[in-house]
Amino acid sequence: RFYEKVQALHQDPKASVDNPLLAFSLIKRLHSDWPNVVYSDEATENTQALHDGFKEVEQELPGAEDLDGAARALMRLQDVYALSVKGMANGVFQRAGAGRPPLYSPGRRVSLSADDCFHVGKVAYDMGDYYHSIAWLEEAVSLFRLSYGSWNPEDRSSLEDALDHLAFSYFMAGNISHALSLSREFLHYDPSNGRVARNVAKYEKLLEMGTAVSAGPLQRPNGTRLQSRDAYEELCQRPKGQVGLAGGGCHGPPPNCCCPSHVLLGPFFSQLALELHPHLSCSYETNGNPYLLLQPAKKEMVWIQPYVALYHDFISDDEAETIKGLAGPWLQRSVVASGEKQQKAEYRISKSAWLKDTADPVVRALEQRIAAVTGLDLRPPYAEYLQVVNYGLGGHYEPHFDHATSRKSPLYRMKSGNRIATVMIYLSAVEAGGSTAFIYANFSVPVVKNAALFWWNLRRNGDGDGDTLHAGCPVLAGDKWVANKWIHEHGQEFRRPCSANPQD
Repeated sequence: RFYEKVQALHQDPKASVDNPLLAFSLIKRLHSDWPNVVYSDEATENTQALHDGFKEVEQELPGAEDLDGAARALMRLQDVYALSVKGMANGVFQRAGAGRPPLYSPGRRVSLSADDCFHVGKVAYDMGDYYHSIAWLEEAVSLFRLSYGSWNPEDRSSLEDALDHLAFSYFMAGNISHALSLSREFLHYDPSNGRVARNVAKYEKLLEMGTAVSAGPLQRPNGTRLQSRDAYEELCQRPKGQVGLAGGGCHGPPPNCCCPSHVLLGPFFSQLALELHPHLSCSYETNGNPYLLLQPAKKEMVWIQPYVALYHDFISDDEAETIKGLAGPWLQRSVVASGEKQQKAEYRISKSAWLKDTADPVVRALEQRIAAVTGLDLRPPYAEYLQVVNYGLGGHYEPHFDHATSRKSPLYRMKSGNRIATVMIYLSAVEAGGSTAFIYANFSVPVVKNAALFWWNLRRNGDGDGDTLHAGCPVLAGDKWVANKWIHEHGQEFRRPCSANPQD
């Protein structure tokens, strides 16, 4: 029965694991549901064969860290894209508000079980995050009530577990009366539980004494790093084609991006945008480099301050697949700078690997193309190796600068100055989410497969450009791959010289 369930979910070609709900349930099924079946009473007749088969592959299966990370990813998607928990549990990715189109419509709707919802709520509960635990445990309780009396051997939790955790979550949130009613419901199913009986007496006494604090609206936890959370999330939620002040824009790929008249609109701008920003246009660029004479770069100016340009068709499908294949075996959890050290952080969820230009002729050719288009010197140590990054389920990178904001940063160990420019190449497409949002400049650029996004991190006087604060929005559906090339200021003195105005 368990095999048939898995087969039905994952052999349907429409049931792509790009769907975060299906990805979460697959991780959970492999980490906890399957072992519960293997060691259940129902499996006694085939115990040894089941155990042996499970042991053979156990080390390759997702672990507890993977499952908890997937649960946190669902909560991240819930927050950033303002998704309804009840809608997510039903397989619908809809923002609150009537008449809004869904952010993502999977080919096949996948619902979460009561046990799935309980696990997400339990992860939040264990972190003391009762804002999220209440929403997910409420859904778990509702689903368990509907199926009460039936039992699945793969489930680890029950209605009683969900009621117990939900009651305590409401108690910690200050809603004593609701904690009391849930605890009484728990005792209806398990009247001999002394701990919950004592909780009921405690809640009744608190209510009688009138010392219970009136419950206000639950406040979502605010990360200390995310001072610009509202702006970040609003930019991530913008539909493709809506940038900055322009309330519309084209959808889908441009016809050829550029034309000889240099006025063909790119994929993100409406006529209104062009009127507001007359310098935003498309053009074929050779940059005075013979390398680009036969095949000029297709340049779309995305923004002026900060200077951001998008180069369409910068890399071919075959080159992108080669780079992903080279990086795949070396992917490790991405780290961030913390003082003079580097460490993992919840505000950056991705895996990355570094490729030297000697790794493959494709990497060498890509670096030559970057040098030709930017006009910058990429010879060591003036640029870092190519960093390949994979953002999977809920992968994101909260607002940050690419350039160092402190002389103690590990970036200065290269002894080639700060990061003057960034080239970010989109190696894959995503179905929803994953935009690059520039927070202070108030615009976001959706993922454009095989295109390269370029911006200056430093002003001409060497100061960091505060307008380049940017973020990688969480991937709502799909598998996002990018390749980053960070270029340093040493070696570029005559390629991007200082201005006569020291304020530039």
